[in-house]
Formats: sequence, C-alpha cells, structure tokens
Amino acid sequence: MAAYDYEDAPGTYDETSATQRQASSGAPPSQDLGYDPNFVPDSVKSFVVHLYRHIREKNVYEIHQMYETSFQTLSDRLFKDTPWPSVDAVAHYIDNDHVFCLLYREMWFRHLYARLSPTLKQRIDSWDNYCSLFQVVLHGVVNMQLPNQWLWDMVDEFVYQFQSFCQYRAKMKNKTEQEIALLRQFDQAWNVYGVLNFLQALVEKSMIIQILEHEKEGLEQFTATDGYDYNGGSNVLKVLGYFSMVGLLRVHCLLGDYHTGLKCLQPIDITQQGVYTTVIGSHITTIYHYGFANLMLRRYVEAIREFNKILLYIYKTKQYHQKSPQYEQILKKNEQMYALLAISLSLCPQVKLVEETVNSQLREKYGEKMIRMQRYDDEAFAIYDELFSYACPKFITPSPPSFEEPLVNYNQDAYRLQLKLFLYEVKQQQLLSGIRTFLKVYSSISLAKLASYMEVDESKLRTILLTYKHKTHAVDTDGKIISNADVDFYIDDDLIYVVESKPAKRYGDYFLRQIVKLEGVINDMDRVKLD
Repeated sequence: MAAYDYEDAPGTYDETSATQRQASSGAPPSQDLGYDPNFVPDSVKSFVVHLYRHIREKNVYEIHQMYETSFQTLSDRLFKDTPWPSVDAVAHYIDNDHVFCLLYREMWFRHLYARLSPTLKQRIDSWDNYCSLFQVVLHGVVNMQLPNQWLWDMVDEFVYQFQSFCQYRAKMKNKTEQEIALLRQFDQAWNVYGVLNFLQALVEKSMIIQILEHEKEGLEQFTATDGYDYNGGSNVLKVLGYFSMVGLLRVHCLLGDYHTGLKCLQPIDITQQGVYTTVIGSHITTIYHYGFANLMLRRYVEAIREFNKILLYIYKTKQYHQKSPQYEQILKKNEQMYALLAISLSLCPQVKLVEETVNSQLREKYGEKMIRMQRYDDEAFAIYDELFSYACPKFITPSPPSFEEPLVNYNQDAYRLQLKLFLYEVKQQQLLSGIRTFLKVYSSISLAKLASYMEVDESKLRTILLTYKHKTHAVDTDGKIISNADVDFYIDDDLIYVVESKPAKRYGDYFLRQIVKLEGVINDMDRVKLD
C-alpha cells in the first residue's frame, strides 16, 4: 500500500502541547450539577485497581471481562446520565500510571459521548487524549496485551468523534461567541490531516502490511493467533495498525473518496476470515463501508456479494449478541445494508448472487419498493433518494468554517453532493432498463429491428448500446475492467448476439429449509404423543 502523505498538520504530533492543554483544562465541566468528579465509589476503586493489575499481568481474558461486562454494568448502575469520576480522582489508586490514565480517559470520553452531549471543550480534550495515547503507542514502549474488542473500539471511537466534531463544527448558525473563540484557538483539534496522519502512522509503524504479506508466505501467524502475541510481547501496535486500515476506509468514505478508501483496505483479504471478523463491530463496519464504496464506484456485483455474506452472517448469529452493548448498532447496520442491497439489485439485477434466506428477508422489507424502483419515474427516484438517505454514511465537510458574518450551517453540504451524484447515476440507468428488457427476450436481433422497437434511429441505438456497455462495466481496485451485466451482448455485421449468464442452481438452501420444517413436524408429533 502506498505511504500516503496527507500534508503535515501543525501540532499533530506535538505531545507536549496536548499534555499542557489537558493540564490547563482541569476536570471537564459536568452536564449534571449534582456530579462530583472527585467522588470515587468503592466499586469504581475496585474496578480500576483490578483492571490495572490485569493489564500489568497481561491477563487478556480478565481485561476483556472487565472491559466488556464490568464497565457496562457500572455505567448502567452508577453513571447512567453522568460522567465517570475524573482521571485525577482515580490516578493515585493506580500509581499515577501515565498509560493507564490515558486508557481510562479514553473510556471516560467514550462513555460521555454515548450517554451525554459533550461540550466543545470536552471534544477538544478528547482529541488531546487521543494524541497523547497514540503518541505513546507510536513512539513509546508499550508492553501490554489488550483485547481486540478494546483496540477496535479505540479506532472506531476515534473516527466517530472526528465525524461528530465535523458535524458539530459545521452547524455555525447558533454558535456562541465563546464557542467560536474556542474553535479559532484550537483550530488543529480534529483536523482531517491529523486524523489521517495518525491512522496512517499506526499502519506504517506497526508494519502490519508486511506482516500480512509474510503470513501469506507462511512466515507469520497473525490471523491464526487473532493478533495476540503469545511470546510475552505486545499486540497493541500491530492490532491498532490493522484496525486503522478499516478506520482509513471509513474516513475516506465519509469524505467521498471511495477509491482511496478501498486502496487502504487492500492488504486485508475480505474474502477470508481475519482479525477483522473476530469483533462483530469491526466485521460489520468493514463490510458496510466496503460495500458502500463499491456501490458508489458502480462495482455492483462486488457490493451485492459482500452485503449478501454479511447479512447472512448477521441473520445466523445476531441472537448471540442480544446482551451486547452493540446490539442496537448491529440491528441498525443490518437494516441499512438491506436498503443498500435493494439499491444494488435494482441497479444491477443479479439476484442469483443472493442466498435464499437473505432474498426472502429483502423481499419482505423492500419487495414492493424494488418493483417500483424499476420504473424510473419520479416515484422511483423518490424511493432511491429515501433509501440512500437512510443507509448512507454521515458524510462530512472536513474544512474549517468561515467565521465571517452571517454564520451559516454547512453540515448537510457533503451529503447533498453525494446524493446528487448518486441520483445522477440512477437517472443515467433509466435508458438501460428498456434495452435490458429487449435483450432478455432475444438471443439475436438486428440493429434495425431493435431500433424500430425502441422507436429510435440506428445511430441513437448504437449510443444507447455503448452506454449500456459502459454502465455495466467498472474498473476494480487493480485497474482491471469487470462486468456487472446480467445480460451482455456483442455486435457482428449489424446483428446483436445476446449472452445471458446462467445462474448456478442451488439445492443446499432448499434442502436445509425442508429439513428444519421436517424437524418441526417431528417435534410437534412427539409433543402430541406425550399429551
């Protein structure tokens, strides 16, 4: 993967300035007047002491239990609508350990974003904390093993807070003078180049691309060990570097640069199981953004194939995640990916790529709308608009605002641009629906005959056929031309010869469904006998 130079952002790697800003900020302001940042309940003391001990002992199993279960339980019980105690209040329980304090603050801010509405100062403080934390990982000696879930959440939250800050900053209309002064003063906080540089630096410093290359040659065992180091080393830099490739894909999708996003993900083979599939949130985020980027680049077959696989996986496993704090997010992304699959199949009717289970769920959710989407009238465009708006990422404008009067909101600008480009592509597909219908009927037909059926002259028909060829082909990440066509053709001596791809018959799904039905009947009969 190319080492992208994202232009230097002043202060991006200035650890001293970040630390000074943290020190000067003191305890972050509370949203609740009854909240005392210095009060530490006994259960929190016990939590931080035990978590600190397990981290020092590299007890990944216990760290994971405390991070996934205990932290959520305490948050629900004691801090439902207030922040956790400040880092200064708990620091002396963990020997004022600098790295642990950074990890604690990372969780503190994540809880704040999830349960409350952060102030601008808190957003800036969170950026400073990430700068300090990633500085330690990149330039210090980190001798820890942390669970993959936590490391994924760090990258995921880092990108989410960047996205949230860009959306917040773009709503300039109702900003107070104090907020505008802070935005001017801390203009490098959540700078797009700083975010990209950190993620790229983690990828490069971890040498994860070389590790994955060596793994293909049998010289490394990164995926087999789920990224953990069983020889007494640390997994933190390697796994953060790995997840940062997914983070880069996500950031570039938010910016509308789909080609670069897919290039960043290239070292990960998403056709295989990998470390990204060990964490459900990582798995879904990767495929959602990968599929969306392919959809926007007209690589519909690839998008359909990957959406189908992940939706089938969620369908089979979602019951195991019902108690997970990410369960609601899993369901939301599941619904969004069904909407994206409906769009992909409407633009490229390759139903043979979709498993029966996924197809039946899709027809249940969007069957009627998909029929209407084939008409390409105003109602169809409204449905495309609706589904895209529901399922697309929250696009961002990364540029800083203009502080000149009058102040205006520009948080919807990037979304409107992407929607406009998408609907323009849909309108171009309008010509193709008619030609596809005729090509499906004939195995061969003369240009003159088809032109008369379509009520156009031959030169216009040739233009339409060339448009069909162009729109049903795309360029993949390696620069090769790939076909999305369910019906293709070639012309020889003014005669069109149609080549229709034959769907492979699938018997497995049918037999599995019948077996399940039969088992249900047998169970019912057994119950009747017992009665």
